[in-house]
Amino acid sequence: MITKEWVLAALRPVAEPNLEQSLVEMQWIRDVMIKEDRISLTVVTADLTDELRSRLDHEIKSRLAQAGVEDIHIRYREASASEREKAGIQLQDDEVGPGGGSLKGHGVGLEKLPLMDPASGVSFIAVASGKGGVGKSTVTANLAVALARQGQRVGLIDADIYGFSIPDMMGIEDAPSVEDGVIMPVERFGVKVMSMGFFVRENNPVIWRGPMLGRMLRQFLEDVNWGGLDFLLLDLPPGTGDVALDVHQMLPQSKEIIVTTPHATAAFVAARAGAMALQTDHELLGVVENMAYYECSSCGEKDYIFGRGGGARLAEMLHTELLAQVPLGAPDNHLSEPDFSPSVYKEDTHTAKIFAEAAASIIEKCKKGLT
Repeated sequence: MITKEWVLAALRPVAEPNLEQSLVEMQWIRDVMIKEDRISLTVVTADLTDELRSRLDHEIKSRLAQAGVEDIHIRYREASASEREKAGIQLQDDEVGPGGGSLKGHGVGLEKLPLMDPASGVSFIAVASGKGGVGKSTVTANLAVALARQGQRVGLIDADIYGFSIPDMMGIEDAPSVEDGVIMPVERFGVKVMSMGFFVRENNPVIWRGPMLGRMLRQFLEDVNWGGLDFLLLDLPPGTGDVALDVHQMLPQSKEIIVTTPHATAAFVAARAGAMALQTDHELLGVVENMAYYECSSCGEKDYIFGRGGGARLAEMLHTELLAQVPLGAPDNHLSEPDFSPSVYKEDTHTAKIFAEAAASIIEKCKKGLT
């Protein structure tokens, strides 16, 4: 049986062409997924020339083919400034920030500006709902991926510590690593992810009181090497409990998105989460109405199963805008696909385009807030 450990052992001799070091030992082979007779993985490289890709493609596929695996999907990503610096690559002038910290394009490295420092340039977005079951985590995951697809550097904290679900939704099978005493988040679809789900085995329940929840959230914010980020999304538990209060206290600069369904009662309950944001001076970016309608796959006719207008009324009540109306449905993803995930929509689907439009609006709103 092919395992992740076997794949890494087989690829250990593969060297990064510019550095002549093992990609496995550098931990530059990521997101190894094995589904039946297919293997997918991500390769981090110092540059992304066609020649380099061709060389690595040939060597990696040749070594994995020795086990009879022919369906191999390889993604490539250029190393970040912090990864390049750690590997001993000399940074260019535009990659070096004040005091020598890493700087890639924009956004100063974590070691020079703490993540929670308002000067870090990170836009924090808490995604909240009044009640469970409205698809808040699905919305959060797809908004994070949509932002990453538009070139943003995105982090995602699964702050729903009792009801963590982001790793499963995004098809994450790896666990965070620890390097030099710092937790490294797991990257998936270009999004860096941290969740309580990485530290709980066999889906055991988390039985904690409020203060312990706050300490875990602070650890996710302070003890994780997020690198340079443009956005950090927080998937909050439903309601207005301890974790939501902790976010409001730890991140007074955080913005907020409220998720509801069209049903009048769901929107009424969601208004409490929105009112909490307003009372603590958090800017509301808007409302996402999930399960807005069901669209017939054969005729295209829309059926408003849960009623109509709840999201628009909620947005009006909170003096914000309706960011998106997401149809009821599930991604048409299959276990055999290299980028399988139960809840992330493929980029070319209708629902993914709705999330892309919402992400573009979020980027524009946050840019205005920084100017």
